Parts: sequence; C-alpha cells; structure tokens
Amino acid sequence: MSERKFPSRRFVIVSSVAAAGGLAIGWALYPYNTLGRARELAAADGETVLTHWVRIAPDDTVTVFVPHSDMGQGVQTALPMMLAEELDADWAHVRMEQAPADKAFANGPLVRGFLQGDRSIPQVLNGVADFAGRKLAEQMNMQITGGSTSVRFTGVEAMRKTGAAARQMLIKAAARAWNVPEGEITTEPSVLVHAASNRRARYGEMAAAAAAFEPSQEPPLKPRDQYRIVGRDTPRFDVPAKSTGEALYAGDVRPEGLLYGAVAQCPVIGGTLASVDPAPALAVRGVSKVIQLENAVVVVADNTWRARQGLAALQPQWNAGENGAIDSDAVRAAMEAAVVSGTDFDTDHKVGGDADAAIAGAATTIEATYHLPYLSHAQMEPMSAVAQLRDGKLTVWAAPQNALGARANTAKRGGVSFENTTMHSVPMGGAFGRRIQDDAIELAVEAAKQTDGRPIQIAWSREEDMTHGWYRQASVAHLKAGLDANGRVIAWAHNFADKHDPAEATHMTYAIPDRITRFKNGLNPLRWGAWRSVDNTLHGFTIECFMDELAHRAGQDPFEFRRAHLEGRHKAALERVAEMSNWGTAAPEGRARGIAIRESFGTIVAQVAEVSVDEQGRVRVHHIWSAADPGEVVNPATFRQQIAGGAIFGLTAALYGEITVKEGRVVQQNFPEYDMVRMADAPRQEVAIINSGAKAGGAGEPGTPPVAAAVANAVFALTGQRVRELPLRKFDLRNGVRRATA
Repeated sequence: MSERKFPSRRFVIVSSVAAAGGLAIGWALYPYNTLGRARELAAADGETVLTHWVRIAPDDTVTVFVPHSDMGQGVQTALPMMLAEELDADWAHVRMEQAPADKAFANGPLVRGFLQGDRSIPQVLNGVADFAGRKLAEQMNMQITGGSTSVRFTGVEAMRKTGAAARQMLIKAAARAWNVPEGEITTEPSVLVHAASNRRARYGEMAAAAAAFEPSQEPPLKPRDQYRIVGRDTPRFDVPAKSTGEALYAGDVRPEGLLYGAVAQCPVIGGTLASVDPAPALAVRGVSKVIQLENAVVVVADNTWRARQGLAALQPQWNAGENGAIDSDAVRAAMEAAVVSGTDFDTDHKVGGDADAAIAGAATTIEATYHLPYLSHAQMEPMSAVAQLRDGKLTVWAAPQNALGARANTAKRGGVSFENTTMHSVPMGGAFGRRIQDDAIELAVEAAKQTDGRPIQIAWSREEDMTHGWYRQASVAHLKAGLDANGRVIAWAHNFADKHDPAEATHMTYAIPDRITRFKNGLNPLRWGAWRSVDNTLHGFTIECFMDELAHRAGQDPFEFRRAHLEGRHKAALERVAEMSNWGTAAPEGRARGIAIRESFGTIVAQVAEVSVDEQGRVRVHHIWSAADPGEVVNPATFRQQIAGGAIFGLTAALYGEITVKEGRVVQQNFPEYDMVRMADAPRQEVAIINSGAKAGGAGEPGTPPVAAAVANAVFALTGQRVRELPLRKFDLRNGVRRATA
C-alpha cells in the first residue's frame, strides 16, 4: 500500500493479519497508525488491537477486544453484540477479551464522540474528525470508561464498522474460492452461502483467505429490521464468574511473594506526613516494614489484618497545610452569597432575548434557592491496587477507568519507561467515576519502590476511601422565572456554582422563549471528581423541583404543566411514565407521587416516584416508574438494570448522601454516617424502553438525575413541605423542620 499524505474520509482499515490460521482485522488510519505496535502485541501474546479489531479462529470462535472497563455496566457484552451483529456471527461462538492498555488500542471513536457531541459535521470532514480523534486518543492515552459513551461512541463508530468490514472480507474470500460474483453470496450465522451452487463454508474456514483482502472503508451496515442479536435480552459474559466467585478483583490478586500494606493518609487532603515512630508497628507480629511517604504512612506485613494492626499502633503527626481551615458550612454560605446576591457571572448559555427583563415584566414571578452537598462515590469495593517494581520493570494489577492513561501515569510515578510498564486491568466492585483517578495505584507504586522487588497489595480501609475521595461538588443554585397570565413560563434565569461536566448539563428540554444560565466557578475547595451523571445530578434536581414549584404557582397539575412545555421525544417519554404510574388517579392512602424528566448522555428518562412519610417524618419510597428513550437499545435486560440501578444510586444521594468537612477533615467515616438504600428499603421499579430510532444514547448514568426531584416533588404533594435541600434525612418531613445534627 503506497504512502499518502492525507487520511481518508473514514478510518481506513489497514491490516489483514493472518494469525494462528485465523483472521485478525482492525481499523486505523494509514499512514498515521500504530499497526506495527499492534502486530508486535498480537505476535507476542496472541491478542490484537482494541476497539476496532476482531479475531476469527479456525473453529469459528470470534474474539472481540473491548477497550472499556468492567464496572458491572454490561458493555463487555453489548459491544461484542454490536460487532457480531454486523459480522453476522453465530453468537454462541463469540467471546470477549479485555483490550491491552497500549497506544495501539487508544480509543479514537470515543475521543471523537466527546469532541463532536450531538453536533453533525459535513461528510467530507469525517476523515479529518476520525484522524483527530485517533491522534488525540494516542497522545492523551485515552481508553476511558465513563460518560455513558461505550455503546454510543465506541459501539456505533467502531464495533459496527469493524464487524461489517470483516463480513465483506469473508464474502470476498468465498467469491474468489468459488469463482462466483460477490453479490451472489449471503451469510447465515458464521456461515457463507452460495445458494445457486448449494455451497457453504464456515467463517473459520475462510478466515485466512479473507486476510488477503483490504477491508472496505465504508462497509454497509445492516438495517435495524434485520437485527437478530442487537435488541434482544442477552446473558452477559461477566456474570457467571462474578456469581461463582471466580472473578478476580484487585483484592484477590496473589502474585508470588505478595506483601500486604495498610495505609493512613493525612486526614486533610493535600496535607503531609510530619513524622512517625515506626517502632510500635514493627513490634506487631508479621509486620516487616513501615514506609513513610510524603502524605501517608504504609505498614507492610504478611497479611492485611496484621498490617492494619500495625497501622493502628502508630501515632503519625500530620501537617494539615492550607486546606486545614476548610469548613463545608462556610463553603455553603459563601456559595449562597455569590449565587443569590453576587454579580459578574460567567454565562453558560443563553436562548432568546433578555430573560431578566422578561421576568421583571411577567404577570407572576417566582424564585427559589437550592442547596446540594458534597457526595462520595462510596463504591462497595474500596480503592486498592497491587504493584511490583523489579529489575526496572513495573507491573500493576488494578481497576482503572482509563487503563492506558493509568499505565502512562504510573510509569512516570515508578520512574520506568512506558514500554517497561504492564497494566493488568481487573473488574471493579463499583466505580461511578471514582476510578478515573489513579491515586490508589500511585500509592501502591510508591510503596513498591521500597519492597525490594516484591509485589505489594494496598487495600484501603472504608474510612480511608470515604475521607480521601474526589467528591461530587457542593452547589447552590438560584432560579427565577416569569409566568404569563395563562400560567405558561415565558422566561427563566438560573445562577449556580460550580460548573464542570458535561457542557450541556444545564440545557433545558422545555420550550421557554427567553432563558439564561450563569455560573461562578472556584467556590469548591475540595478536589472534584466525576460522579455518576456529573452535573446532571445537580441540575436534574434544581430544574425539575423548580418546574414543580412553577406548576403549583400556576395552579396546574405537575404532569400537565410539564407536558405543555414539551414536544417530540421528551413529551412522549413524559406521557409514557404518566401512563405507567396511573398518574391522575389517587395514590394509595398515605402516599403521593412526584414526577420529573431529564435528558442526559443522549437518553431521555422520565420518572415518577411514589412515597410516604412515617411517624418520625422520614420518607419511604415505595415505587419508581421510569420511561427511558435511548434511541436504540443493544441489550434490553442490561439497559433496564442500568436505569434501575441509576435510580437507586440517585435515591441514596437524595435520602442520605452528604459529605461535610470540619477543619479540613471529612466528617463521615463509614456507612453509619453515609448510609445507603438497603435491599429492605429499595422501591419496586418498572422500566419501559422507548425505541424511538433516534441516535443511540447512554445507559449507565441517565437513570440517576431525575430521581431526587421526583421524590422531593412527591414529598410536597403529600405533605405540602417544599424541601430545597438534600439529603432529605436532614428534615422532619411532617413539618419541614431541619433536624439537629451532630
């Protein structure tokens, strides 16, 4: 293939590599590709390149290499389903493997999707966009799992095209072997068929011959009405091993010579270790070493229990540093002053004319201030990692949300080259954005520098995990709106702190002529971390609660009020959830229903919550109905689980979630202070999927943003108490009085 100066319009598939009698294909840009590196990896360990690659073995086994991490969200089944659909493979023969953490497997389609968002670009620029995505992914070491991007970016832009291209190559091979036109050959699951001559061949038989053909740059994709894999409930690849206990998490890894470490970090994030006397720990049976790091102390022993006993014997002295004065109450007060009374905002977005003037001239005006706390990810598996530094080579076993980025980062931390660093990605016992940060891996690597070449496993205690998180930011929002004489919203103004991701999180789906959203940044002193659905949780609560307040002021039913301001898919989703929940009929005695709707990550979710309030003034959520329109669903069973799981995650935050800080230290230490929705209290859930045929949306995060508002709105419908602050446990919901807190 001759060298060219410019890439094609799409990813050009540049390799057809025969491997072990089978076929390996992948998408890349020529000549700006990492094919050589990918071939080296395939030759070394029998694997091949990331997102755009599929391997077909002589026995018809189809191996799909998936770049995304296993967080229990099911993408390691959904992505192979998408590839296998276009390949027309026999699903019984499809397997999945985790793609290596290497630049050859950098996720270009994901980067392109992040950059492009919902915007369309001219077809002639597709090649440029593909090239930019690929090169940025390589340069930024991108294999990120997050943002509900796996299916809607990697699946749509990579898996489908790779599968379709592989099918074309197999058809070409059969046409040559049988000396017939390609157009006469069809496929059945993993079988090539020439009906006129009654000849058939398995994919495995034709795989090696197919490698001689250059893959199509624009392979035709199946119409949806021909799908036989996508859109059907499909058992997940990861579930059997997790059910039997065979799945190995970071805490289960046992390389030869493993040491165990217990860690205590400076209680004030950003502080340092001043001093520590190691003698009390070294006197504990099994303890072999006390490692002093810049901001932590690690006790090393022959098992985790003894390491923690040794750690408990120490009395480290800390330097709090500049964060020692942080107080969450003071942060809240400063935010409120800035958002409610301040000026000099940054404009997030603006629609129509002068919203402030329109509000001032409206027939009715209303305003409200909402407060949301810091939140912990509180994943069930605390942070942990295993690291070994020996003979100039670094090996890590961990569960990062960006394995390639973690490899590059920890190579620098370990003082070794990227090539001499190996990252073994293992499943996650929950993440929700927490494992985008590599701090647990970095700490293990720092400890491994002092273990004489032996591997060390550091599993954080729950207390360390909760007090050293990267938190969802606290926020204050002040909203004002104007209603006309008919009770329709004509103008809307929304001020808030702070703005993070995604950029469109404040955008509304309601048809309001004049709108403005403004923000102030720099008001959160705690370190920020992406938390499931990111800023959508903030604005899903404030916008949907305020819409409920507007409906009440207008004297209209909350569902009808919203419906009058919606159209298209959003209106259809709202109507569907109202139908599911029998909105408009009386709730059971002692209960009431609340409604909310939110679009996030390309998926619209309308929810209704049915609640009661007990004799202690505490809310109980009995039922949640969700109508979700993701455009298209790959694995409906997993999608329903994700929407329901997202709702539970959001419900935990709505009822209980709050991180507070005193003198720079996080107050909440464990689940007694940061409670969860338990199984006995989990509501019944029903999820309806609306296959609208729109562009595919996400699944992992969209179920979270509407639920807090739906519950709060139901509380108002039941009690008349309008709660504008979370979590709800802070209030006696019989009378709206704030409870005393320690």
